[in-house]
Amino acid sequence: MAPPLAPMDLALSLAEEAATHGEAPVGAVVMEGEVVLAAERNRMKALNDPTAHAEMLAIRAALDKRGTGRLDGCDLYVTLEPCAMCAGAIAHVRLRRVYFAAEDSKAGAVENGVRLFDQPTCHHHPEVIGGIGAARSEAMLRDFFKALR
Repeated sequence: MAPPLAPMDLALSLAEEAATHGEAPVGAVVMEGEVVLAAERNRMKALNDPTAHAEMLAIRAALDKRGTGRLDGCDLYVTLEPCAMCAGAIAHVRLRRVYFAAEDSKAGAVENGVRLFDQPTCHHHPEVIGGIGAARSEAMLRDFFKALR
């Protein structure tokens, strides 16, 4: 398997764009093979919607494009470890694999917190690969939240 650099680079670019719009710098890309199905950034402020996380928006857009109600065989690239809401959506749409950049020790739900995919009640367990582009994502997040204080 080739290193997943290009989709994560796109997600990181979207995270930078989110920060320029005053949103937490998170970007997400859904891939079906080599095809970008969806690429989104956080838009919670812009849409006045606390569920408008990059992952949720990318999943919704990919579902619309695919028209199947599932994203089996697809991969998600996201710049921050998914929260419980996003992890639940990932399980429900049956994404094959999740790549994330930075861990989120406070609100992450994949390798931190509730570790949703490890729970026996979770009906789908995607492969998870963390740390791709972590340094760039962590720096963006640190700079963004430092500027807010």
